[in-house]
Amino acid sequence: MKVKPAYIVNSISEQHRILSLPKPLHPLMSVFHLEDSMHRAEEFAQKFALNFYCVSLKKGFKGKFKYGQRYYDFDEGMVSFIAPHQSLENLSEEEYELSGICLSFHPDFIRNYPLAKKIKEYGFFSYATNEALHLSEKEEQMIETILKNIEAEYHSSIDGFSQDVMIAHIDLLLTYCNRFYNRQFLTRKAVHHDLLDKIELLLNEHFDTHKEILPTVEFLASQLNVSAGYLSDMLRSLTGQTAQQHIHLHLIEKAKELLANTHLSVGEIAYQFGFEYPQSFNKLFKNKTGVTPLQYRQSFN
Repeated sequence: MKVKPAYIVNSISEQHRILSLPKPLHPLMSVFHLEDSMHRAEEFAQKFALNFYCVSLKKGFKGKFKYGQRYYDFDEGMVSFIAPHQSLENLSEEEYELSGICLSFHPDFIRNYPLAKKIKEYGFFSYATNEALHLSEKEEQMIETILKNIEAEYHSSIDGFSQDVMIAHIDLLLTYCNRFYNRQFLTRKAVHHDLLDKIELLLNEHFDTHKEILPTVEFLASQLNVSAGYLSDMLRSLTGQTAQQHIHLHLIEKAKELLANTHLSVGEIAYQFGFEYPQSFNKLFKNKTGVTPLQYRQSFN
């Protein structure tokens, strides 16, 4: 069966056309209320991707979306983030009610501003739809206020300060969202510690059975049904280590066991862990422990 490609929405104007909204007041950015849009338009009925950023405060979404190979239902308020070229798939068969505010802006809108570089550091633009930001009532009011300030400026007469003001508000909006995501990591510690336990089990099983294939962050994320970005940010909030660093620490501990309890050469151990060149294994080991694998082994003699 041939897979239908995602429908690509290339511009803000095209997004407005698809959603049966009036033409945008600015070619590179827009603010609109979700309840005003015709969100069951044919182009959005299946898989789609936007060539611009989209931040939405949703208040009554009851629909089903697919991200990767998993399906998610939503029926509560949330903030979702879509980066350029990120693919989403709408699987709801019936009409659904939706309210809230959507901010869309093209990368060119922020191109010559510090935000253009800063926005790439926000991992939440690569999170899966099930990892949306869930706000407290107070947080929701703060986010809504900023979006309404952007909306007010969007509808004002354009002058030499308009873009600067809107981008300053967008910067503030994303800074608050980053802050609230870190709060979400902390308030969901019980859930995330359970995820951490699963990571430990996965890595132990992998290094015991498939040592010759070094596990990747994407592999762990797929096994845990989360996005790679969310996994790394969650681990950083709990342990201070990224997912990649976590994998390396497990590898080093397993390597220490082999160095201390077997007669395998350093090269053989490196090969067992999927390293094509022993030098790469030596460099990683010394970087994490302060000594070479051979020095570590000699410390037991």
